Amino acid sequence: MFPGMGMNPKQMQKLMEQMGIKSEEIRAARVIIEKEDGKIIITQPQIIAVNMQGQKSFQISGKIEEVKGSAEASAGESEITEDDVKLVMEQSGASREDALRALKETKGDIAGALMKLKSQ
Repeated sequence: MFPGMGMNPKQMQKLMEQMGIKSEEIRAARVIIEKEDGKIIITQPQIIAVNMQGQKSFQISGKIEEVKGSAEASAGESEITEDDVKLVMEQSGASREDALRALKETKGDIAGALMKLKSQ
């Protein structure tokens, strides 16, 4: 049985630190994993980075969408999802048309689209 079972989260965190295991939450709008035959796009991700003995690993959960097609074919033209448009609208206060235009101009880069809209 794992020694931390039944502990509260603060006790578990302290025990993990004593064992040299550090974790941190990473905030992100989305995660894209490029595969040979397409992409996996994770929106509304919850990301935990765990550093154990110098090795960093990530645990990612969220809303998953798979896009088929070769990585080379999709490399220059990112898939812009409705979630991306909504996120840019919410974060910038822009209209749907402006958010979509900014996303197209930045090839689906959410951070770039937000910066473009906020500088206008």
